[in-house]
Amino acid sequence: MSGHSKWHNIAAKKSKTDAARGAVFTKIGRELAVAAKGNPNPETNSKLADVIAKAKAANMPNDNIKRSIARAAGELSGKDYKELTYEGYGVAGSAVIIKTLTDNVNRTSGDISSTMSKCGGQMGKPGCVSYQFDNKGVIVIEKTVALDEDTMMEYCLEAEAEDFVSEDDVYEVYTTPEAFSSVRKYFEDKGVTFLEAEVKMVPQNTITLPADKQATFIKMIDKLEELDDVQNVYHNVELPEEDEEE
Repeated sequence: MSGHSKWHNIAAKKSKTDAARGAVFTKIGRELAVAAKGNPNPETNSKLADVIAKAKAANMPNDNIKRSIARAAGELSGKDYKELTYEGYGVAGSAVIIKTLTDNVNRTSGDISSTMSKCGGQMGKPGCVSYQFDNKGVIVIEKTVALDEDTMMEYCLEAEAEDFVSEDDVYEVYTTPEAFSSVRKYFEDKGVTFLEAEVKMVPQNTITLPADKQATFIKMIDKLEELDDVQNVYHNVELPEEDEEE
């Protein structure tokens, strides 16, 4: 597995505005609360442990993480959040997958459909584009002098990761969704910190859009990500570094 890495400019990725960070923290906070519902102990709740790793990779403060987990026993106890996935098309046949957490399906589907149509896209039926993506655990680790490529190879073999790619500034480790928790824990136990750690939809191939259509596509992705119920948006479009999502 290889291709363009969105992590070429790590400094830029770390310097998001406070508003952007706040929006990310809010979405991850909901994920934490939902994952913690019924079992707030990450030692025995691997899904919660995975979301905590995602939160830490996004530099979410520990106090925020603890508050979000505590919400599982309070605010969310009376709400029934559903994890739903929507698929569709952007301009020029681009493929888009939208992951949501919602307590109102009609509101969420309506908002997504309206947002996509206003930007030249449209919602599709389940399975219409997901065949173009692979569900993978992805762990992104910044290169350091202490963590050279030979050491990284050894770690990946011991952790039984599926693959790893050495980019300019980072290593990208890939796992099956089932092995993600164990591989993540292996690296945590080694004291390795992550720039990214989550299970996500990875496009098998990417496409490049003309400049005018690219601007329209980026607007659609931005608008989708602004929706409260949308947790993640995945797509198969090659974007300039500064416009890469999350």
